Amino acid sequence: MRRITLILSICLFPFFTHFSNGQVRIALSKTYGTYEAWLKKADPAVEIVNMYGRKIDSALIILESCSGLLLTGGEDVNPARYGKENELSKCETIDNYRDSLEFALIARAVDMKMPVFGICRGEQILNVALGGTLFTDIPTDVGTTVIHRSSTSTTGCPHIVNIDKKSVLYKLTGISRDTVNSYHHQSIDKIAPGFRITAFSENGVAEAMERKSPEGKPFIMAVQYHPEKPTQKPELSRPLGDYYLKHVKEYSKSRK
Repeated sequence: MRRITLILSICLFPFFTHFSNGQVRIALSKTYGTYEAWLKKADPAVEIVNMYGRKIDSALIILESCSGLLLTGGEDVNPARYGKENELSKCETIDNYRDSLEFALIARAVDMKMPVFGICRGEQILNVALGGTLFTDIPTDVGTTVIHRSSTSTTGCPHIVNIDKKSVLYKLTGISRDTVNSYHHQSIDKIAPGFRITAFSENGVAEAMERKSPEGKPFIMAVQYHPEKPTQKPELSRPLGDYYLKHVKEYSKSRK
């Protein structure tokens, strides 16, 4: 084990020397161009590290050189992860490697008190990793009075959300009701302990989550819609990236 750790440390030395030079680094569970562009709009100097495709042990070591974790959109979370094994048939594409990777990254980030932000699938797996559950298929489990995903569109499905005026999300955006751009068929069912849902669609689907009492606690927040997409209203996009980067930079300074 000591030999393996030494080998990993040697292989990953560039990551840690670069971190020591002071550049802010954010780990993305799986990177896409839109997420990178969104983060760089908040800070052009931020460095993105793609965790997807790495061995989990290596990813966890690399995470030590980062100051934030961003959980991005993508495949369904395996329902066996939240006690609904019998609902596997209601799911679409599942990536068990990605589930395992993100569960490990979330656990380590929480242990490190690192800022964590989730988007779409990112909200879903964050909720599950912290003890919550999901609806495996919104049309079946909730209904179709609000369409959360269009089968004919790859750019998203606009619908109304209502934001809790006592939430951090409202304080950031100043918006209590507006249209967001979403593309998902799963969502939060039971919210994780210590967290609350802070935005809902018209048919009650969770559109954002944050801590019940965030004061003095590490930053953890997520939204179901896509602030990183160019089609999203700027007021519901830019403030979230800026606020997340603020926490990332504060965390980075605290580690020096």
